[in-house]
Amino acid sequence: MAHPADIVILNGTLITFDPAQPKAEALAVADGMITAVGSTADIRELAGPATRVVDAGGHTVLPGFIDSHVHLFGGSVEMGYLDLTDVVGINQLTPLVRDWAAKCPDETLVFAVQAGYDMMGEGRPTTRHDLDAVLPDRPFACFSPCHHTVWANTKALELGGVLHGGKVDAGAQIVMGEDGLAAGELQEPSAYASVLLHTRHGGRDMAGLTSGASPEPPATAAERAADKDAIERGMKHCASHGITGLHLMDGNFYQGELLSDLEEEGRILCRSQVPFHYKSFDPLDRFAEAAEMRTQFNSDWVWTTNVKMFMDGVCESRTALMLQPYPGTDHIGDAVFEADHFAEACVTADAMGLQIATHAIGDLGVRVTLDGYEAAQKANGVRDSRHRVEHIEVLHPDDLPRFAELDVVASIQPGHAPFGGIFPPVGMDEVLHKHQIPLCFAWQDIRNSGAKVVFSTDWPVIPVDVMPNIKGAVAPVPIEGWRDQTQSLMDTLESYTAGNAWVEFNEGRKGQLKPGMMADIAVMSHDLEAMEPASIDASRAVLTICGGRVTYEG
Repeated sequence: MAHPADIVILNGTLITFDPAQPKAEALAVADGMITAVGSTADIRELAGPATRVVDAGGHTVLPGFIDSHVHLFGGSVEMGYLDLTDVVGINQLTPLVRDWAAKCPDETLVFAVQAGYDMMGEGRPTTRHDLDAVLPDRPFACFSPCHHTVWANTKALELGGVLHGGKVDAGAQIVMGEDGLAAGELQEPSAYASVLLHTRHGGRDMAGLTSGASPEPPATAAERAADKDAIERGMKHCASHGITGLHLMDGNFYQGELLSDLEEEGRILCRSQVPFHYKSFDPLDRFAEAAEMRTQFNSDWVWTTNVKMFMDGVCESRTALMLQPYPGTDHIGDAVFEADHFAEACVTADAMGLQIATHAIGDLGVRVTLDGYEAAQKANGVRDSRHRVEHIEVLHPDDLPRFAELDVVASIQPGHAPFGGIFPPVGMDEVLHKHQIPLCFAWQDIRNSGAKVVFSTDWPVIPVDVMPNIKGAVAPVPIEGWRDQTQSLMDTLESYTAGNAWVEFNEGRKGQLKPGMMADIAVMSHDLEAMEPASIDASRAVLTICGGRVTYEG
């Protein structure tokens, strides 16, 4: 070493994910890189008078967590909204909303998040009339956990200009009532985008999702500053959970610019991949913007190398695309893309060397997505593309082997499953046929097939907190009639660290505790390998280092 280490971590139980040295006790960091890994005695010798010495106390030290599916801007902003998790019934809802409304008297739209599909009671949809009773004198709207549905009262529907309906994109719906007016349920981004324009950040946090374009009109200097402050708060929250990297799943030039500003100002705390978001109504020549984004955002902290698309919606609102109609209906869900257009988009993106990540939840949605990736291989030849399918909640047996055959990555969120310990264990089976359930949330089946599996949260659909999601994987809640998809601890940790570094094509630079790797490191409060799986969420990060800089200490 040219000079003493900046940081040494001693007395740890290191999980390195380096095949040449899978276990170690200590490591040294200098100039933002890991410079040595070995025994405590050897690493201690590398410390100088100014070196920060961290005693890990025998606890786990591992590469910083990379959450490979988040909505950073939205998640950051939503930390400041009313949270309706587990709120059921108008009697519970009303005082919470009215109290919150009193605390934000100057906001045009009173807004809440994490509103359940059963908020008004099991089997009863939420209507504008319900929300009128909750807050009659001001516009009020709330987001579902999955972010595919917004419920709004009459004043909010009027504010968004959708009380009498309106034009929406394929796969979206403004649910109409028998009286000819909007019933209060807005399904998918284009249906609710006009309402979100009146939220605290003017819908700018969701523009990458609702339109794929930057906000119009452009943000003022004050709005831009407020947006950056919100993202910085969100990144501090991520760093507090040992996270050093994020793959954003909505994107535009504006988000990339905000993050680049934070990098220049020394305020960025997590490395962030920002996608080009391609919508179903976009012509193929819009991919020129993807090339521009790739050129503009290309640092170690902010970069664009991928494209995000949506194939379908979600099971809860029956918008996920299924091979057969939902039970008791003649409805198979809503295709966001026509199959031919999607395949053309895949061929175009793949030919540009872009990685593709596609939201696909229903079994037909997954199949059409795999068909698009296969079309790209046939048109362009097989390459190391690492294209991803996001979520994969319902899978037909015929499509299980196709992930490995096409070298497609399964991008999965353990906490989304009914047995993941975060959402209620019942309800999902009501929108599925019994024969579909065995390959629902089929983490281990997909892994056993030889496909690459990576893990994430989809924050803010569920909290970005790492350890509850890991618990969902290693200690899922048993549910009668559902297959056991329990993951091993090491597979789970790999899918959250080295695997996610691999899926972003950075396996040679991060995701391992190894000399020459970026110093992105998490020190935990426990020895994870010594813990019972069911209590593993009692552990948390106590120190996070990203690029050799301490980004969290608790």
